[in-house]
Amino acid sequence: MSVRSRRDLRGRVVAITGGARGIGAATARALTAAGARVAIGDLDLDPAEQSAGEPLRLRLDVIDHPGFTTFLDQVENALGPIDVLVNNAGIMTVVEFDQEPPGSIRRQLEVNLHAVIHGTQQAVRRMTPRGHGHIVNVASAAGKMGFAGVATYSATKHAVVGLSEALHYELAGSGIDISCVLPAIVRTELAAGLDDHWLIRSSTPEQVAAAIVAAVRKPRFEIMVPRGMGALNRVTRLLPRAVTDRAMRALHADTIMLAAANSPDRAAYIARTTGP
Repeated sequence: MSVRSRRDLRGRVVAITGGARGIGAATARALTAAGARVAIGDLDLDPAEQSAGEPLRLRLDVIDHPGFTTFLDQVENALGPIDVLVNNAGIMTVVEFDQEPPGSIRRQLEVNLHAVIHGTQQAVRRMTPRGHGHIVNVASAAGKMGFAGVATYSATKHAVVGLSEALHYELAGSGIDISCVLPAIVRTELAAGLDDHWLIRSSTPEQVAAAIVAAVRKPRFEIMVPRGMGALNRVTRLLPRAVTDRAMRALHADTIMLAAANSPDRAAYIARTTGP
């Protein structure tokens, strides 16, 4: 099928990691409404709560790589070969880098990067013999621009962008598409405590989900949400570093993330996502 054609999503099998809330849940709803056969994997769900007409719900800890592989096997056993994998699971710690505990660094690397690499590799191995498939890696605007307070998070998302771009070229002609989604601030629990900024506008999970569905219907590599972030990124890359630095400082855009480091609004999220 030509990558330029608009794909019918009815009957397509889609697996989504981190699908119990936020962007993942919104994406599951949108793809289900489009007729796709959707499975979500997450730590925070009970498969016993499965209801007719809802996505298949399976427990998944993405840092458990054998368990991740089993999740994909379970999806294919229940729904058929996976057409689309959405690597959405991710966590973010907001803290000054020299104060970040080793456990926080390790867990962000495990969830945001190592799990994406494992899931992507597993998907490629399954899709290559069939000659078609689509992998959607949810990165972040922080994968293109660095922000104070989220150094480790930004590093993981830069790596996901690099992984996706390399595979975009490596898999050319294979029938497997790669998309990299780069949202700015999204009003989910992950962004709790972050203030809006006129330059870096927030989006809803539904807006990101709509962009993902559009990319699955008509594949393209890079999806910025909101779209204006793409223009901002291009401008900052064209300007001399000194000019960009002055502009970011003048607009207080350089500290928008760090300002949320001690916000009490993040307490519940931190408690839920902090690993052992």
